[in-house]
Amino acid sequence: MSLRIGDDAPNFTAQTTEGEIDYHQWLGDSWGILYSHPADFTPVCTTELGRTAQLKDEFAKRDTKVIAVSVDELDSHHEWVKDINETQNTNVEFPIIADVDKNVATLYNMIHPNASTSATVRSVYFIGPDKKIKANITYPASTGRNFQEILRVIDSLQLTANYSVATPADWKEGQDVIISPSIKQEDVEAKFPKGHKVVKPYLRYTPQPNK
Repeated sequence: MSLRIGDDAPNFTAQTTEGEIDYHQWLGDSWGILYSHPADFTPVCTTELGRTAQLKDEFAKRDTKVIAVSVDELDSHHEWVKDINETQNTNVEFPIIADVDKNVATLYNMIHPNASTSATVRSVYFIGPDKKIKANITYPASTGRNFQEILRVIDSLQLTANYSVATPADWKEGQDVIISPSIKQEDVEAKFPKGHKVVKPYLRYTPQPNK
């Protein structure tokens, strides 16, 4: 199954390092990051899970729950977490799914047979409070993820979900944003009281509305 932006995020029950969960119930009204790892005790994954743990406060600030999935067993996960905590100087406090039967990996199309018939690629799914896929990023197993980009995408998704704006290339939190083309020019001043700049009729900038 190929999941696309706007699709419902499939629900599942699974054993994790934090106990059994029903994914949708666990997510509640929060935003979610669901991301896959090819295997336990692998070097790139160790750095990624460590980085996730180090960014705990950043995800919490964005009301975003993170959960990882690997196709290895629960006992293996627990042993691996010890290594992650030691080598990355952190404390993993988010759940890691034991997906031995590859149920979650299959639901979220994380196994790409042309790359590997058993190990997952590095997929990241951004899931909204409405349990729909808002964005996804996929890397090969050899390329570690950029967590500043993951945070940037969350910031953009949350901003654009609440205001009639889009974020331009290389946008970062606090920078100007683009006014949606659906907003008529005569309505711009009332809707964006911080002011705006017209570069072209279709390209209008305004300060970030929630700053």
